[in-house]
Amino acid sequence: MIPETDIVRRRELGEFIRAHRERLQPAMFGLDPGTRRRTPGLRREELAQLAGVSATWLSWIEQGREISVSATAIARLARVMRLTPAERAYLFDLGGKRDPQAGEDMGVDVLPPELAATLAKMPDPAYVLDRSWNALAWNEAAAHLFVGWLDGEASGARNLLRYMFTSPAAREMIQDWESRARRVAAEFRADYSRHLEAPEMRALVEELIRLSPFFAQAWEAHAVVDREGGLRTFTHPQDGFLRYEQITFLLARHPDIKLVMLAPSGAG
Repeated sequence: MIPETDIVRRRELGEFIRAHRERLQPAMFGLDPGTRRRTPGLRREELAQLAGVSATWLSWIEQGREISVSATAIARLARVMRLTPAERAYLFDLGGKRDPQAGEDMGVDVLPPELAATLAKMPDPAYVLDRSWNALAWNEAAAHLFVGWLDGEASGARNLLRYMFTSPAAREMIQDWESRARRVAAEFRADYSRHLEAPEMRALVEELIRLSPFFAQAWEAHAVVDREGGLRTFTHPQDGFLRYEQITFLLARHPDIKLVMLAPSGAG
């Protein structure tokens, strides 16, 4: 028995592709519109040829049939149909596949320009991480809190994992460091699994395994958890004991970029 959700998803996928195929004009691809065209937009055969897929396969997809759909084929359709980033993400969701381009080029240049200004106005610690957990932006409060990572003494890429597993300052400041470090490794594995093809992430893991026996042990455990909020406690070299509630947000259209905020907690 096929689950109802699968049937609905296949139907939505077929209707989405058909609707966008009908919006494409033959002239956009140098095709002769002709005078005997009975349907709007491109014919199935034309879209199939442009995308390098079988016309029969495309017909069955539009009919909502239960057939195999690969990420490569979806990517070809998305390219030919000239989908926006939101439309492309929606197409991959309907196809039940991971977009191989998701998260690419997620550097400082793609951050909304207003984000850094917003961070600067926040009174409490806040920072932004990319998919490799490098800090892309942070505010003054975060720089003050994270000694050895976001403050002026840090050098090179300000990577949260390198800080967590190789910095003596992290061990001294983060309370219950071992439990938190294991949790951080398990959180990163969840992100790592979505980008197994990313060379910089593989290189980072190999580096940490080499530099930190604790990370190597935690990584070998293959624990996986989502990055969640909760209580975070520190022993700051200047401010003493500090308590925060951590809240993490994903940026719209950039799901590999995280905005992390730490709100002071007064609970005893």
